[in-house]
Amino acid sequence: MDAPRDFDALKNHLIRFKADLPKRLQEVAAFALEYPGEMALGTASSIAARVHVQASTLVRFAQTLGFGGFSELQAVFRDHLRVRWPDYSERLTELQSKASDGGDPTHLLRGFADSATSSLANLSQSVRRGDLERAFALLGAAGTIYVIGQRRAYSVAHYLTYALTQLKIRAALIDNIGGLGVSQLSGASRGDAMIAISFAPYSPLTIDFARQASENRTPIVVITDSPLSPLAGFADVRFEIVESNFGSFRSLAATFCLAMTLAVGAAERRVAKSAQPSRPVSALIARRKAGKSAVVKSATGGSSV
Repeated sequence: MDAPRDFDALKNHLIRFKADLPKRLQEVAAFALEYPGEMALGTASSIAARVHVQASTLVRFAQTLGFGGFSELQAVFRDHLRVRWPDYSERLTELQSKASDGGDPTHLLRGFADSATSSLANLSQSVRRGDLERAFALLGAAGTIYVIGQRRAYSVAHYLTYALTQLKIRAALIDNIGGLGVSQLSGASRGDAMIAISFAPYSPLTIDFARQASENRTPIVVITDSPLSPLAGFADVRFEIVESNFGSFRSLAATFCLAMTLAVGAAERRVAKSAQPSRPVSALIARRKAGKSAVVKSATGGSSV
């Protein structure tokens, strides 16, 4: 059997022959059709765990379809993820096709709420402690944090810049208004940091500015959706977020949650760094309480310590 070489051919093949597959391979096929993003980004072991099969079953599934192994099958899903996302008219059509509630408007609300909840659950499971600690240290030590994000990532970049400045951290949004992006980033150096955010289809502008920052040896924290992202190669720390979708509309719930975490984490590192070791906050509080107690006892005629 010749292996399907693009996602549409693979999908049609699975739909046509799924019933002829053994039970375990049917389960893999069903998962692949429902969660192509996870097939593209997951490891063989993580996908096998989701489907409740052995990793060897994924290899057998791929070989049954004509592939040499699981990695060849996964390449089809990755190519699809890189180049394909339905436009808004297609998304609205998909939403309408899923509507089975007689026009109840809360159907949309529940769908998007469930999607956001799923994204947040996935985020808490996928982000590693070590990555957060490295990002906090990098951002906490930066003189200026430059933030870049275009298209749907722009709202996250704008919020991050706002949050950082409210936390008394010098931050600059690279918005490229008037074509001034190069000038906005011209002062970045190795003593600063950048947060670059982009999801498929990736913004060429974000990639170009991340490259410029990398050439200036500015440390970069990347928020993206795939290890195949063109931003991945510039990252000193990389976070991969795959937002769940409802009717192909993706929320930004997990991305904003991570953005808040990075901003507050960076601020906490700065506070810890600036605190005087000989007079920690807890000691100062204790001394103030002791002072207040002495004043009260003196005023009431009691002995003071």
